[in-house]
Parts: sequence; C-alpha cells; structure tokens
Amino acid sequence: MAEELQTPTNPNSLNNHTKLSTYDDDDDDPLTLSSHALAALKEFLAEQSQSVADDPGPTAAAYETDGDSRVALVAEDWRLSQFWYDRDTAETLAREVHALCRLASPESKSESESDSTRVACIACPTLYAYLKNVDDSNARLQLLEYDKRFEQYGSDFTFYDYNQPEELPLELKHAFHVSKECLEKVAQTISFLARSKESYLLLLTGEVQRERAAELLGLHPCGFRPRHSSKLGNEFRLFTNYDPETRLGGWEREK
Repeated sequence: MAEELQTPTNPNSLNNHTKLSTYDDDDDDPLTLSSHALAALKEFLAEQSQSVADDPGPTAAAYETDGDSRVALVAEDWRLSQFWYDRDTAETLAREVHALCRLASPESKSESESDSTRVACIACPTLYAYLKNVDDSNARLQLLEYDKRFEQYGSDFTFYDYNQPEELPLELKHAFHVSKECLEKVAQTISFLARSKESYLLLLTGEVQRERAAELLGLHPCGFRPRHSSKLGNEFRLFTNYDPETRLGGWEREK
C-alpha cells in the first residue's frame, strides 16, 4: 500500500521509470505529439527527475522534527501513486495504535522482546514514521513497503509487493497484533501476518471499498475521516475489525 492511496491500477506493479509508447497496437503509423505538448512533457519529466535527485532519503528525514514537532518525510513519488497522510491523520492513527498496544500488552505481561506487541504498517510509511518518532510503548514496528528508498530503515523494512501477497519472511507469519493496509490480495497478506482472532486491523482506503472491506475482512467504518497532505478529492475512510467506542469517532452506525 505502493503507498497510502490505492488506485484502481496497482501502483506496486508500476515500473520505477516512465515508459512512453510511440506506436498504437492497432496502427502501423507512429503517433506524434505537437511541439507544444512535447515541450510540456519534457518539462514535467525534468521536474520529476530533479525532485528525485533532490530527495535526501528516509534516513535524513523520517525521524526528525521541526520547531512545531512535525514529522518530516521523503518526497511523495508520483510514479508509485504516493500520497502522504496529513499531520492530524497520522497523529490520530499513531495514538490509536498506542492504545491498542496497551490493550494487547497488559502491565502484567513480560516486557521482553519476545512478548512485546508487534505492529505491521503495510505500505504506510507515514504511520510508521510517526510511530517511530513518538513511540512510548514496547511495540516492535515493521514497515512492509514497495518503495526501496525505505530500505534505510534497516531491519524495520521488509520489501512488499501485494502482487505476491505471501512472499514474506516466514518469521513474520502470524506474528502481528496490529496491522494497517489496503485490499483484496492484501487480505491474503493479513491472513499470513495476523494472529488468529487476536489481531486488531485498521484499514484506510476509499469509501467505495466499504462493501468489500466488510465482505473480505469484516471491517466497519469509523467516524474519523483520514485526510492527505496533498488535499486529494477522493473520500477516504478508516475501517476497523473492533469497535473503538469513544476513539476515532466510534463505529459509524447504520441509519
């Protein structure tokens, strides 16, 4: 989830470069662009290339805060359909995950590494970065992500392509209490990762996926509405497999 917005075309399946076809499959004549359109395209690609070149990388950005405690992130990669969540959304989700970690790890439980609560952020670098930056729990975080810029997170990073939903290290199988992700093939990944009937699931995806989220994963929408820093027009929702009660606006009840 390439990132936090899942488009109808699987962004994980996109190549890490732009490929332009100059021929139509049904026509032997080459397709041509006007000089105006070609110049605009070249300018756009040059801007994107410069943006990638200027990217400082996740090690330099993800754990640092500025004067008002904002978490900095690497630049969104348009080629992977990446759109970071805004600060309020990331902080709200981070607080909820901390609350779930406390529920999953009562004080009487051993605080050894083997007993600590495990949290999988599936294609959600924004949440991972906020959790890592302000983590005050005993949670062990794992980022499953297609974008290899995040390899610099070291052992916290696992390469993930949801076209191969179970191509993951065996040590991650049924190891997680909390996970966050988006949808059908990813449901297979959830089954691989989650502990049987013990895991809390949080799903952020489009409102249009409401019925599929209920059908595939038994999830219900919450009152809290996620937002993206880039002000996307698509309506996003937060779905969970547990009733958050007074948190996250609670489950949205059928009218």
